[in-house]
Amino acid sequence: MHGPARPSDVIPLRDHAAPQAPSPDAASTDLFDAGTSLDPTRRIFVNRNLRLDQIHLVGFDMDYTLARYVKRAMEALSFRLTAERLVERLGYPEEILRLEYDPSFVIRGLAVDKRLGNILKMDGHNHVGRVHHGRRALTRDERKNAYRSAKVRLSASRYHWIDTLFALPEAQLFADIIDLYETELGVGRVAYWKLFDDIRNSIDECHRDGTLKAIVKADLGSFIHADPLLPSTLHKLRSAGKRLFVLTNSYWDYTDAVMSFLLDGKLGDYPRWINFFDFVVVGAEKPKFFQTHNPFLRLNPLTGEAMNGPVTRLEPRGVYQGGSIGRLDKLIGDAGEHVLYVGDHIYGDIIRSKRSSLWRTALILEELEDEILLARTLDRTQADVIALEEHRTLLDHEITHLKLRLGGLDAALSDAKADPSPEDREPPKVEELADTRRKLRMSLDRKRRDLRATVARRDQLAAEIERHYNPYWGSSFKEGREVSRFGAQVEDYACVYTSRVSNFLCYSPQQYFRAPRHWMSHEKI
Repeated sequence: MHGPARPSDVIPLRDHAAPQAPSPDAASTDLFDAGTSLDPTRRIFVNRNLRLDQIHLVGFDMDYTLARYVKRAMEALSFRLTAERLVERLGYPEEILRLEYDPSFVIRGLAVDKRLGNILKMDGHNHVGRVHHGRRALTRDERKNAYRSAKVRLSASRYHWIDTLFALPEAQLFADIIDLYETELGVGRVAYWKLFDDIRNSIDECHRDGTLKAIVKADLGSFIHADPLLPSTLHKLRSAGKRLFVLTNSYWDYTDAVMSFLLDGKLGDYPRWINFFDFVVVGAEKPKFFQTHNPFLRLNPLTGEAMNGPVTRLEPRGVYQGGSIGRLDKLIGDAGEHVLYVGDHIYGDIIRSKRSSLWRTALILEELEDEILLARTLDRTQADVIALEEHRTLLDHEITHLKLRLGGLDAALSDAKADPSPEDREPPKVEELADTRRKLRMSLDRKRRDLRATVARRDQLAAEIERHYNPYWGSSFKEGREVSRFGAQVEDYACVYTSRVSNFLCYSPQQYFRAPRHWMSHEKI
C-alpha cells in the first residue's frame, strides 16, 4: 500500500506577471527564492478542494485579518483597560492594577471552566489534556477527578471557548486574579463564575463604548502592522475580475480609520481604501449575521449616518451596516459556493458561515508562521519521536505474543506435573519445556526493558518539542499525540488556511487548491 500523504500545502508556481507592492521591503522580496520555491510560512494549506477560478466574490473580515494588530501592544492595552474597569466600576481590589500582561501564558484554543476556575486544553476528541488553576498546573490525578466523570461540552454555559486573539487578555486576567486572590490576598472562596463574567462584560464594554478603539485610532502605527503586500494582493484579485467586500463587526468610524491607515494612497489606481472594494458591511454582529434575517442600513460614508429607505441593491463602493447572510446572498445575486470569506475567528467567521451557507472559507491564523518555523527546526526530533512510536508498537506486539506463549507453556508444565502421561514422565521432556520457558522469560524481560527505555526516550523528546512551543500549553494545533480541539476545528471548517491575507499574492487568482488524499490508518501499511 501507499505511504502517508505529504503535508496539506500547495506549492505554487511563481506568477511573474503579478503586480508588485509599490515599495517592497526586504521581507517582501524574500518571499520567493529562485524558481518556484516559496517561504513555507507564506503557503496556503488545504483541507478541501478550492478552485479560485470558480470564486466570483471574496469577502474579508477586518480585525486580525486585513488589519494585523501588534499583538503584544493590543493585548496589553485590553488587559489594562479591563483591570481598571473592574476596580473603578465594580469595586474589585486595587491590587489588580499591579498585574501585568504576560503574552506567553495563553494561546488560542483554550477553554475557561467558570465553575472550577480552571483553564484547560483539549484534543479533538474532547479529552482534557492540560489544566491550569491560576498559573498552577493541575496534577494528573486532579485533572482526572475534575474532568473524567462527565464529557466536557463547550456549548454549556459553564465553559467559555477562547478562539480569538482578542479573547486572550480575558483568560490571562482571569488566571492572574485567581492567583492574586488565593495565594496573596488569602480570599477564602472565590466566585469564579462571577469573576469571569465580570471580566468578560468589562472587556466587551471597553470595545462597545469606544474606549479601546479611541486609543488605537490615536496611534494606529503603534497598534497595527501595515502589510506592504496587502494593496497588491487586493489589486491582483480585482484584476482577475473578482468582486471584493469587507464584512466586519467594527463600526464605520473605526473601520474607516483603520482601512485608511492600511490602504490610502498605497497604489496609484486606488486613492482611497474603499476603491479596492465593491461594497463594505460594518457593524455586522457576527456570528448573529449568519443566524438572523436583519435588514441592511445604508450609511453615508462622509458622516457615518444612516440613509433612509430599504436596501434593494448594492451600490458601487456602498457602505452598509447590519444585515444578514440570507439578505446579502440575495443582493449579491450569486450562488453561495462562488463566495470565499476570509476571516480569523474560528466560530464567528468560519464555523457559523459554514453551517449557515455555502460560502467557502479561508481562515487566517497569525500564529501559523511561528508554528511552521518551529516544526521545521524540530523536524529531525519529530522524526525520531515517530520512529520511537513505531518501535514501541512493535515491542507491544512482541511482548503480547511472548506472554501468550508463556501462558501456554505454563499450562503445559502444570498439566505434566499434575498428571503426567507415560511419554511425558521422562525427565528430558519436562526439562525441555522448562528450558524453553526460561528462554522466553528472558526474552520477555529484555523486551520490557527495551520498551521502558523506548517510552522514556520518546517522552524525553516529546517534552523537548513541547518546550519549544508555548511553555504552558505546547502547540496550538496539537495536544499530545492528537490534534487539539482548535486544530480539529481548523481541519473541519476551513477550506483553506494561511497566516495572512497577503499570502494570496503568491498564487494565481485561478489557482486550484487541491486537498491531499486522506489516508485511513490501514492504508498506511
